[in-house]
Amino acid sequence: MTDSPAVEGHNDVGLLSASIQGRTPWQITRARLTRDRVTMVAFGAAVFFVLLAVSAPLLTQLKVIDPYNLHPDLVGGLGSMPLGPFGGVSLQHWMGVEPGTGRDIFSRVVAGLTVSLTVATLAVLLSVIIGTIVGIIAGTAGGRADWFLSRVVDFVLSFPQTLMLIALSTIVIDALQAWLNTDRTVPSMVFMILVMGFFGWPYFARIVRGQVLSLREREFVEAAQSLGAGRARIYFTELLPHLWAPILVYTTLIMPQNIATEAALGFLGVGIQSPTPSFGSILNDSVHYATSDPAYFIFPGVTLFLVVLSFNLLGDGLRDALDPKADRQ
Repeated sequence: MTDSPAVEGHNDVGLLSASIQGRTPWQITRARLTRDRVTMVAFGAAVFFVLLAVSAPLLTQLKVIDPYNLHPDLVGGLGSMPLGPFGGVSLQHWMGVEPGTGRDIFSRVVAGLTVSLTVATLAVLLSVIIGTIVGIIAGTAGGRADWFLSRVVDFVLSFPQTLMLIALSTIVIDALQAWLNTDRTVPSMVFMILVMGFFGWPYFARIVRGQVLSLREREFVEAAQSLGAGRARIYFTELLPHLWAPILVYTTLIMPQNIATEAALGFLGVGIQSPTPSFGSILNDSVHYATSDPAYFIFPGVTLFLVVLSFNLLGDGLRDALDPKADRQ
């Protein structure tokens, strides 16, 4: 006995419905990212650098890396140039040793990666928190509140960040050092985090405000308001979940900028100084040996380049994957 045409048609519709399944935005984004080989390589590199930075303190305690101890025997005595070719590169010292002190360059680069990523990450986090709150309030409140907060954003953006970092460094770091009663490393890190975070939040505020202006008239916001939801619920329960994509993208784009800023300040003598390793302090010391020992400048410089490049490419890939209007054929 054969199936009737009605039954066969019903089965065909069922099979078609089973083959066409809806996907969540996260599933769509993940599929786009996995097809982008450049972004996946950048993601792997960024994860590697982050894990290396996180594990650096433990590796130092376990004596796997040694960023601080002097090794006069590797430089023919303190103040001398490294023994061996290309700055003393060997199986024990992958990037050679530091001229004059014999400290292992690879160990100092890894420890410096921890300092640089810590400063950059905390500065970005501070910018995200302040910028998101200000952007949501300005975009939702409108009227005078929006006008006032927008003028505050314009006022903060009018200050040159690098110039303010240089101008305020001595005064603020000395005050923090006296208050914390410690060496200059921690006050220097706190100073850079506060200043970079303070001058970075207006960009997040502008992005969030623009997104909120398009979301505040949506039905789910009006429904929450009609049910008597307070402002805090509308801000953080109704609007914030729809803002994670632009915040995440801009975070990955601003992260390498903060890493480069920390390195530039250390190079200029404003940020963290030797013997505490950071990209800026290492490059500041290595520039004096650029001709006599180029490996001392090349290895840390290439590492900094790869770190910044990986986060930049990751940010570009996330922006493309989260953009519904982008052409991905």
